[in-house]
Amino acid sequence: MPQGSSHRVVLIVDENSNPFEMSCAIEVFGLRRPELGRQLYDFTLCAAEPHTRMRDGFFTLTGVAGLEAADGADTLIVPNRPDTDTPRSPRVLDAVRRAHARGARLVGFCSGAFTLAEAGLLDGRRAACHWMWTDSFRSRFPQVRLEPDVLFVDDGDILTASGSASALDLGLHLVRRDHGAEIANHVSRRLVFAAHRDGGQRQFVERPVPEVRDESLGPLLAWAQGRLGEPLTVADLAARAAVSPATLHRRFQAQLGTTPLAWLTGERVALACRLIERGEERLDVVAARSGLGTAANLRARVRRETGLSPSAYRRRFGTGAGEAVTA
Repeated sequence: MPQGSSHRVVLIVDENSNPFEMSCAIEVFGLRRPELGRQLYDFTLCAAEPHTRMRDGFFTLTGVAGLEAADGADTLIVPNRPDTDTPRSPRVLDAVRRAHARGARLVGFCSGAFTLAEAGLLDGRRAACHWMWTDSFRSRFPQVRLEPDVLFVDDGDILTASGSASALDLGLHLVRRDHGAEIANHVSRRLVFAAHRDGGQRQFVERPVPEVRDESLGPLLAWAQGRLGEPLTVADLAARAAVSPATLHRRFQAQLGTTPLAWLTGERVALACRLIERGEERLDVVAARSGLGTAANLRARVRRETGLSPSAYRRRFGTGAGEAVTA
């Protein structure tokens, strides 16, 4: 796990790379955070050439580190660009392969999955890419287990995000994985971005303009977030919104790309993680306050979301690091 700014995140920028994803990486991993009293990451931009023309010639990037910086990365963000049919630079692909061989974590935003696949690192593995390139990707890389219509895929040491905005989702997911829910929530607030969207949510969600009244889920979500410890059900949410459960389900799918139950469970797990981080040791109390019910359900949900037991999660992210959580 990264400690302070010792974890080195390096982003490779290649010819015709997208500026937006580069900016997402800088926002999440590169900004100074004096309000936290420490830096989360040591961030570096690098490129194979001293002058790198960005997408559609919007500008030329200069003054960044050389490609050798990639050899020191703990997390390496690989290049992406819209012309997916053009082969990547052999020098860039070699740098990505070297990083993988020495155990670095690899990240691809949007069409970055093509870079990872060209490097031969995705065969037999799960990956995500933008919905526009699903057919092209599958035809070129049939050995990759592409997961269409998801925001991002976390396959352990290789993570891929489907599109531009989901680069932020994946970036916050990495912060949460590295530093816990509390720090990830802080970063998301500074971004004015949703703190947590599960990677399995849909890439494309319909947001029709309401014909008669505002059908935004915002007020309902805020109401539910203030009552997670109560025995809320999907029926309760539907009653609060004055619609049928079926209508509520359709609105969640259209506006959030997930189901009411999945959203409610995700919010409860996030709250449970924050309570653990803040020092609550009694799992039955955490389960009750987060609405997860029992300590057994809490353990299962936290492990599924974070890959850690509650006790391991607290040792890693809690204020009283090293003390065991009472089972």
